Amino acid sequence: MKKFWLTTFSMLASIALLIGCSYSVSLAAPAANGQAAATVNGKPIAMSAYTARVNRIMSQLSLTGQKIDPKQTSTLKTRILDSLIARELLKQEAEKKGIKADPAQVKASMDAIQKSTTPQNFAASLKQMGMTETDFQNYMATELSIKKLIDQELGSKVAVTPQEVKAFYDSNPNLFKTPEMVRASHILIKVDKNATAKQKAEALAKIKKIQKRILKGADFATVAKQVSEDPGSRANGGDLNYFAKDQMVPSFANAAFALKPGQMSGIVKTRFGYHLIKVTAVKPPATVPFDKIKGQIEEHLKAQKMQKALPAYIDGLKSKAKIQIFVKS
Repeated sequence: MKKFWLTTFSMLASIALLIGCSYSVSLAAPAANGQAAATVNGKPIAMSAYTARVNRIMSQLSLTGQKIDPKQTSTLKTRILDSLIARELLKQEAEKKGIKADPAQVKASMDAIQKSTTPQNFAASLKQMGMTETDFQNYMATELSIKKLIDQELGSKVAVTPQEVKAFYDSNPNLFKTPEMVRASHILIKVDKNATAKQKAEALAKIKKIQKRILKGADFATVAKQVSEDPGSRANGGDLNYFAKDQMVPSFANAAFALKPGQMSGIVKTRFGYHLIKVTAVKPPATVPFDKIKGQIEEHLKAQKMQKALPAYIDGLKSKAKIQIFVKS
């Protein structure tokens, strides 16, 4: 099933997008020292933060092959600065109301992000953003405190009726369909992408010996615990739990979905190396029942309504704030 409802992270991303596009701030005279891109109630938004955000987004756009003309660049820069100003307004309002992120939630969010990638990719992302891990943790704490503020200030003002929930479910049937899934275990013998012909031959010989052991009656899970080179599944006897076809590389998925429960594949080659795959269960396509998903639909619809109310809330904060802009878009 597609996860249409908003997680904490997608909610934060949506807030960032909205506050970046929802309003404009008139320009003030340029600052003499050039150290701040803007100030919000006397608190500066560092020029370095603004410039880094502009450069990062421009770089991302260029990688997609998009050509940005000067007028579009000006609009983009204005929206980027607007988003930083809006974030500062929300941050200050949260501080004013004594709203702080729960440290346990900050830790859980950090853990979830780190588990979703490799340590190398996480470190590279931090470097690209010009942040240390502590900087990023503080950034997440601020984002979560802003979300808490918005939940408190806007959540009580929006309501979702049971009729709206049911109408959404009925109008979006494809969102609630689960594809065919299989549960499989595998044994992996790794082959490095730069492996020599000799190393590849040795890996193939090794997986063939393992295959013979199993064909002679050895238990697949027991052998996987002994010899598999996949650290993520080895301790569980190679079990990968349930997965859809598009969640695996094509050669692995094609082999797994061609098997019936209890069957083992031949030797399958992927970019990771050589595999033996055993399917243990199959789940046919299905539709998630309304009663099981209605709570998440309600959360999603409420989040949508809160997002629509957010620009007006920010405008209210802006009307009471002293904002100075020191850069020209």
